[in-house]
Amino acid sequence: MISKRSFLYRLCLVVLLAISTTITHAQTDPAGAEIGTINVTVYYATNGDPTAAGQRAEKVSEKTKTKLSAAKSLQFKHYRYLASESKAVFKSYENWSQPLKPSDEVLVRFETRLAPTKNEIPLSIDLWLSRKKVLKSDVTIKSGQPLYILGPEWRGGRLIIAVELISQKS
Repeated sequence: MISKRSFLYRLCLVVLLAISTTITHAQTDPAGAEIGTINVTVYYATNGDPTAAGQRAEKVSEKTKTKLSAAKSLQFKHYRYLASESKAVFKSYENWSQPLKPSDEVLVRFETRLAPTKNEIPLSIDLWLSRKKVLKSDVTIKSGQPLYILGPEWRGGRLIIAVELISQKS
């Protein structure tokens, strides 16, 4: 026979378990589910002296140079890698990338527009320069196909911002 005290103890335990399970389910937010990862890279491009980009700027590989110069508006003699940042893409939340940390001179805001399909995510992208929105576009980012954005003039050249889908979760 179960004593009254033991019965009450077990009843309290069951109630606490039920409450904690409810709280755990309530904290799960499907809109916050991670659906992929985006990489935002900033390049410096110039027909002049590439050392104007600074000491930390790195020369890009020939493969990257070929990709960048494929578009007519992105053809320059010299390209330098400045910085990059990888950020998670959430199902229904806006995401921000700040590739030139700690500076907030270049910010990229992106959020999903539609449900992702295999190897691509439809996004709404905003480019912010010096805290001003300078570009808003709806694009579909595909794995292995970066989106190149010709940015502002900077130190005698131009900034190029590349946005690329580097991984996707089902």
